[in-house]
Amino acid sequence: MTAHLDGEIRNGRHHMQVRVYYEDTDFSGIVYHANYLRFMERGRTNHLRLMGAEQQALFEQTETDDASFAFVVRSMHLDFLKPARMDDVLDVVTWPKAVKGASIMLGQEVRRGEDVLVKAEVRVAFISGGRAQPIPKSIRNLMKADVISQ
Repeated sequence: MTAHLDGEIRNGRHHMQVRVYYEDTDFSGIVYHANYLRFMERGRTNHLRLMGAEQQALFEQTETDDASFAFVVRSMHLDFLKPARMDDVLDVVTWPKAVKGASIMLGQEVRRGEDVLVKAEVRVAFISGGRAQPIPKSIRNLMKADVISQ
């Protein structure tokens, strides 16, 4: 029922639409740079959800196994290319680039139509018990199934 809210996966890439509201902009009427990070976080979360790795279910599973885990952003590289403005409808695109050991490298773009506004490369680490741990096989298999070329 909420699938449309989560976006969709097309050709190995997750697409999620976001409308820019007044609260997302700065005094000049363009999207404040930190808000792109929020848009991209939603994209990564919904990407996992649509692949069958819903974070809430994973949290509940680890609680029964008496182990806590989290996905944490290890590093990000961002290029801000063009501004977005209030009422723009943006497409947040997310795709896996590499799955290795305890981390996943993701590509992300925020687009308005054909224009790429922001490009990002995000390394996400899997942490359990306060330390980096190999990504569980179930998640690794989901991510590798979608790994596509840049």
